[in-house]
Amino acid sequence: MYAKATLKLANHLLNGEPWARTRLKPFSGLTARLEFGSLVVPIAINHAGSFEAGDIQAPAAVSIHLPGHAPLRMLTEGQTLLQAAHISGAADFAEALGFVFRNLRWDAEDDLSRLIGDVAAHRLMLGGKRFAAWHLEAAKRLALNVVEYLTEEDRSVPRRAEVVKFCAAVDSLRGDFVQVEERLERLKGY
Repeated sequence: MYAKATLKLANHLLNGEPWARTRLKPFSGLTARLEFGSLVVPIAINHAGSFEAGDIQAPAAVSIHLPGHAPLRMLTEGQTLLQAAHISGAADFAEALGFVFRNLRWDAEDDLSRLIGDVAAHRLMLGGKRFAAWHLEAAKRLALNVVEYLTEEDRSVPRRAEVVKFCAAVDSLRGDFVQVEERLERLKGY
């Protein structure tokens, strides 16, 4: 189910970007294996430069292992997702896939405009971006308030300055202890 949805989305994006299909055409017939968490999606490149379901038993020319939180990270930090990937296999195929995945963008406003019109799609996307930004800002403010409560009012988490002061005191005590040990060793020699 997830594999079909992933392939459908990837092919939808490829259909809007002819350069990407052109880049993948030389690798027609090769299979790549996408792994994130326990989900494994074998994808093959067809003669048109699009993706199709690959055979899970077939050897893959390239394996791309993404962290288990890849689907969530794709939504929040899509630009940095491939930095966390571990890619192995045929270098030229892996480079082509990496280039396509790094530069493939979804123009959601264009897809939405086909359904509801250009102006409505633009306004809806703008409203969605503002709504998402508002939620992100609210989450940041909530996190800062929790940190302030835990460090200032509840005192269950020490402030950074207190931790630095404590570490300096421990280092000083360690130095004093070393000096005492050295003096005791000298006294044993007498």
